[in-house]
Amino acid sequence: MIGRIIWIATLIGVGAVTTGLQLDRAADSSPALAPLVPEAFRSYAQAQIAATAVQAGDTPVALAAAEELVRSRPLPAENLTLLAAAQAKAGQTEKAGFSIQIAAQRGWRDPVAQETVLRLALEAGDKAEAARRYGALFRREETPDALLTELGLKVLGEPGGEGRKTLAGIIAGADRWHELFLQRGARVMPADAFAEVVAMAAERGARFDCGTLRMVAEGVSRRDGTAAAGLAPVMARRCPS
Repeated sequence: MIGRIIWIATLIGVGAVTTGLQLDRAADSSPALAPLVPEAFRSYAQAQIAATAVQAGDTPVALAAAEELVRSRPLPAENLTLLAAAQAKAGQTEKAGFSIQIAAQRGWRDPVAQETVLRLALEAGDKAEAARRYGALFRREETPDALLTELGLKVLGEPGGEGRKTLAGIIAGADRWHELFLQRGARVMPADAFAEVVAMAAERGARFDCGTLRMVAEGVSRRDGTAAAGLAPVMARRCPS
């Protein structure tokens, strides 16, 4: 009899844990479920609670929820980004800056962290760091072209500057990114910056596809003939015909 009671109690316990975990997972796509998840099982739910409080401007709740989230799940960059947002709203500027920098180091795919650190780098005059963050945003298909255009003017506006040099170095070392860079860069970057970055990257060993290079060069020439002239040496080497 005692054994059967223990067995039933075990089944009930396993069922409760399973239900709690499933409800927590469901909260990731249905934020309204987050408050219903028992605290012991909150992971995705805790993130939703923190995000909702941040968006609502409920500073004390947002800060407490974000701090609890990072205590329970300290590694994901997105959690640190939420904490930084909550700290900023609470007036904890220095802590927020530290949190967002750590978030950006851990999660290059976290767009909020990358954009925030990029803007902080610009304020500090660090164009090289800003260019690295720009590259991270550039690679994300979900990053709006309008944002890349806005940031590109600030990060890559200086001819021969650190922003352009840093981005060129990144491109030269990333063969798989060449096609994306040519097609999207010609669309969202200042024409003169695009031409100079392409030329710098080619000097550092980037081997751009001739067909794509010819196509984007024609597009750049329609926007800015002077900038297009900067692509001529690259075209001569890659497309000698």
